Amino acid sequence: METILFLAHTEDDGSLGRAAFEALSGATDLHRQMSTATFAVGIIGGEVSAAATAVSGCGASAFYAVAGSDFAVSRYATDAAALDAICRAAGATIVVAPATARFNRVLPGVAQRLGGRIDTHVGGFVVNGAELRIQRGYYRQRMIATLSRTVRPWFLTVDGGVFPRWEGATATVPIQSLTVPVGDELRKTKVVGFKAPLANAQTIRPDAKLLFVAGVGWTKKQGDGQVHLDDAATTILGFLDKANASLGSSKSLVDQSSEGQNVFSFMSHLNQVGQTGSTPRHPKGLSTCCHGEEPHVVGWRFIGERRAINLDTNCGWAQGKADVLYVADAFELVRKVTELL
Repeated sequence: METILFLAHTEDDGSLGRAAFEALSGATDLHRQMSTATFAVGIIGGEVSAAATAVSGCGASAFYAVAGSDFAVSRYATDAAALDAICRAAGATIVVAPATARFNRVLPGVAQRLGGRIDTHVGGFVVNGAELRIQRGYYRQRMIATLSRTVRPWFLTVDGGVFPRWEGATATVPIQSLTVPVGDELRKTKVVGFKAPLANAQTIRPDAKLLFVAGVGWTKKQGDGQVHLDDAATTILGFLDKANASLGSSKSLVDQSSEGQNVFSFMSHLNQVGQTGSTPRHPKGLSTCCHGEEPHVVGWRFIGERRAINLDTNCGWAQGKADVLYVADAFELVRKVTELL
């Protein structure tokens, strides 16, 4: 009989992040499909009581925790020791965890310690009888493979945006606190703090609720016959700052940089969305100054609600590719929306 273990780590304030709740939704869905399996939860962090309470109603029969100042920060040695202890205590055969930077770094090592295997970027679970199969995207999510393994424990990390956020009532559950000895050999790495880029320098935000995509129209001549690159840059960055949105781009816009033309300094091919770019997962998307050609829209297939701004009533977005099309000047509309935010 399989034992499903959901793993999570706390954030700085002791809560769980969005990725953890989404991965928990996937774990509960897997437990529903594997009705004979047992279900457990394991949490690591400095203080885990609030996090454990938040997920207490998920239906797990056991809750394990490793808490303390040594586990409050992301450090491979202590994280690996804590997760190893939880997996052994739970007798886990299937481990589901969010694909956070912290877990992406440590879980492959934990799988190696336990003689298991790990698969990342899991996009779904399918149970055929007693056999678990996972779905995983390849080639920028354009090919979906179905995989199964017989080796246990099987570690599975779930990307954000694959499952909806888990919502449920709290319950009173016993939490088994595990003691993990931490000697100096596990504290060789000192965590001294975080250093993050400025908000206006970080334009790719996977956790943002909105994807804002700029097209090449921002660099074209406007109604007065002039190009307004500086105005376009200020308008785009102002909206990103107020809406806390993630920035995407059409291929034609980022290609201008490689062709030596003067384009936006805050944008690179990493922002590119579409057939030759990324396929991000955000609840909503807003396209501006882009005609919505099919290669570009390929990158929108995981966006929940699509809206677009374009002056052309016959653009690709109007051909059923957007839920709402605003026929308007993007400069004026985005500035107005920014004022209202």
